[in-house]
Amino acid sequence: MVEDDLAWETLDDRVVYSCAGFDIYNEDVRFPNGDVGEFDYLSENEAVVVLPFTPNGKVVVIDEWRQAVKRVNRSLPAGSIEDADADRETAARRELAEETGYEAGSVEHLTTVEPANGYSDSVFHYFVAEDCEPTAGQDLDDNESIRVETTTMDDLLEAVREDDLRDGRSALAVLYYQAFER
Repeated sequence: MVEDDLAWETLDDRVVYSCAGFDIYNEDVRFPNGDVGEFDYLSENEAVVVLPFTPNGKVVVIDEWRQAVKRVNRSLPAGSIEDADADRETAARRELAEETGYEAGSVEHLTTVEPANGYSDSVFHYFVAEDCEPTAGQDLDDNESIRVETTTMDDLLEAVREDDLRDGRSALAVLYYQAFER
């Protein structure tokens, strides 16, 4: 790591809360001016987000219940990279298949972002999956309630414009793809 005069020094850290999806850390830190304080953040595994296209150009999307906001949320397939995944592309293919029952002909990295690095170490790796075909049933986790649909990229862009695509991971994928890849 490169030394920087803005860097904080971590003096001590501890997990103050842990659950299946994430940990909350509390750190004792020294600021650049020498003062000492505390910093809390959410820590979770890196994740993949998949923008999947069928051979005829439709986008595979999911509608999923999201308990935190108490509603069904339209989004793209996404999930944590697991220890058994050989690499990020493997994780993207696995998440696509598990959540939608679709398999991709090809998968290509789109971008990587830190969506909330002021309070979380989350990292999302975005992939575009082409030639996605339904090949099997879903293999959902016990806490997933997901319906699979297809739509057009134009409809997704309109949903972003109209504040109907509220999932930040998915909105970013749609906008990034539109801006740089299409």
